[in-house]
Amino acid sequence: MTRRELDAAGITDPALRAAYTRCRRLNARHGKTYFLATRLLPLERRSAVHALYGFARWADDIVDDLDRTLAPEERDRLLRRLESDLARGLRSGGGDEPVVRAVADTAARYAIEPVLFADFMSSMRADLTVTDYPTYADLQGYVHGSAAVIGLQMLPVLGTVTAREEAAPHAAALGVAFQLTNFLRDVGEDLDRGRVYLPGDLLAAHGVDRPLLEWSRRTGRTDPRIRAALVAAEAMTREVYRTAEPGIAMLDPRVRPCIRAAFTLYGGILDAIAEQEYTVLHRRAVVSRRRRAATAAAGVLRVAGARWRARVPRRIATPDGPAVERKEPAR
Repeated sequence: MTRRELDAAGITDPALRAAYTRCRRLNARHGKTYFLATRLLPLERRSAVHALYGFARWADDIVDDLDRTLAPEERDRLLRRLESDLARGLRSGGGDEPVVRAVADTAARYAIEPVLFADFMSSMRADLTVTDYPTYADLQGYVHGSAAVIGLQMLPVLGTVTAREEAAPHAAALGVAFQLTNFLRDVGEDLDRGRVYLPGDLLAAHGVDRPLLEWSRRTGRTDPRIRAALVAAEAMTREVYRTAEPGIAMLDPRVRPCIRAAFTLYGGILDAIAEQEYTVLHRRAVVSRRRRAATAAAGVLRVAGARWRARVPRRIATPDGPAVERKEPAR
């Protein structure tokens, strides 16, 4: 499938094809939920999405380094080198890292604004030093760069049926909703990295602080205050999903099944968290294979419907006579 995707996107240079393939593998290995949804996109757009997510994953892996094999100063050095490589790549193409070459090519093809990448790297740098966010407003500054900009980067690739400016707030909100879902799912793992992404004011409203979270993580015991805080975090996240959802109808009809599937699958993570009684400090909540398969199957049907509608003749009234049939071009 990789070859067909690259051919459809018009990517012919062997080195560039290899770079895009690297990004696709990163997306497949680390982003199983979204990778599954990406399979529903038109062939010619998949490589660009893999490049955007592959680059984001590459940077994220540098700052996360859960096994602590890299000293903080080494992670800082690698991130700064990546940022410099990206800046050069966005200016003139190329790049030392394959993921940079692919994302720079995607940015050029789709005229993605460089500031979106700069904001992303700013949030990645924050992960090297910032360990918590006292308020939701503080967290919003971080997730703008770590998540909202991903949604905005995606818009030119996906295409819209409205003005891009109208769809942009919803696309940004969807990126944030996915990120907040990850924060809730990964509370325990992030705590192991020394970070707490849940807003401090939300936790404090329920009598929760970092020592209590660490105690629960260490002992495997639960506490009603933690559960109440996690329920509140879930409600906050679902509100962001509600803000994002109207934007799906603003996208190119051929890409809506992909985004709808991602929307459903990520929302399913919240459902799994609730079903597991909010024990995210002790185990990772996942969407069942059956549900992922059902969502993918529904997406395939939507894709087929979109393609059929693109081919079916439409009756269009003319000023001087009866309606005539016009057939949409095949895509």
